Amino acid sequence: MLTVRKLSAAEAPEHLSALAGVLVDCVAGGASVSFLSPFSQAEAEQFYGKVIEGVAAGDRILLAAFIEGVLVGTVQLLTSMPPNQPHRAEVSKLLVARSARGQGIGAALMEAVEHHARAAGKTLLLLDTATGGDAERLYHRLQWTQAAIIPNFALLPDGRLCATTLFWKALT
Repeated sequence: MLTVRKLSAAEAPEHLSALAGVLVDCVAGGASVSFLSPFSQAEAEQFYGKVIEGVAAGDRILLAAFIEGVLVGTVQLLTSMPPNQPHRAEVSKLLVARSARGQGIGAALMEAVEHHARAAGKTLLLLDTATGGDAERLYHRLQWTQAAIIPNFALLPDGRLCATTLFWKALT
């Protein structure tokens, strides 16, 4: 059974290793999510330590997906925006373990992101993703609007350049 829930700053450290494990798995699978290979569990734990600090500061929301109690996916909602943009948030690091893909986890995490964004008073969401990947197809399916494709925006874990697609979604 799939469950998605918001992790508090107090609860998130209990899941630090699992969160990092999903990130390491995604980078090993070639996901363009800010990190280059080789990428270690320790580096991923350091990254999520900073994410948890952001959760504690109220700057972001951290969501996790579990199947039978095992953390298999995660996404973040960056809610701290400049004073002239209090209505928007950014979606970051939608990650699903490769062994758990194809079960609707990404869609469930995105549904939860939208729910928590609305609850936080956000009416506009933005995100970016590697062009041509599974995530891009997911965002199209979930009726996000493609804004632009930027060539040579980021590096894949193996160091090759890749384009990035920007998306937005208005929440009602």
